[in-house]
Amino acid sequence: MKKIVSLVVFGIVWGMMWTSVAYADLTKQDIEEIRKIVREEIQREIVYVNQRIDNLETSLNKRIDDINKRIDDTNKRIDDLKDLLYVILAGMFALAGFVIWDRRTALAPAVKKAKELEEREERIEKALKEYAIQQPKLAAVLREVGIL
Repeated sequence: MKKIVSLVVFGIVWGMMWTSVAYADLTKQDIEEIRKIVREEIQREIVYVNQRIDNLETSLNKRIDDINKRIDDTNKRIDDLKDLLYVILAGMFALAGFVIWDRRTALAPAVKKAKELEEREERIEKALKEYAIQQPKLAAVLREVGIL
């Protein structure tokens, strides 16, 4: 019990000693010095914060520029792909035109030959019909075949 009382008394004395130090009267010079120190610390913090903001702004601008460059590169690639698509489409149309032209030129001699053969066949048929008028046996044969 004596120990507890002595501890309590010691604690009270100790607390009173510190409170008297804490509440000591400050002089005007002390107050001005404290204000000066606080202002300097605030100024240092403001400078530090401004430097951080400037660094962040510079970093952000650099990243935005990098992104813009990547977007421009992507747009250039898309334009290149469009140009390639136009070339491929032009090639396809040219090939289709060549195929049509080639078929027309390849078929023209065959069509011409077919017309010549049809005209020749008509002349031969006409000649046979005229000759069949004079030859009854030929007329009978032509009737059996279905020409007369």
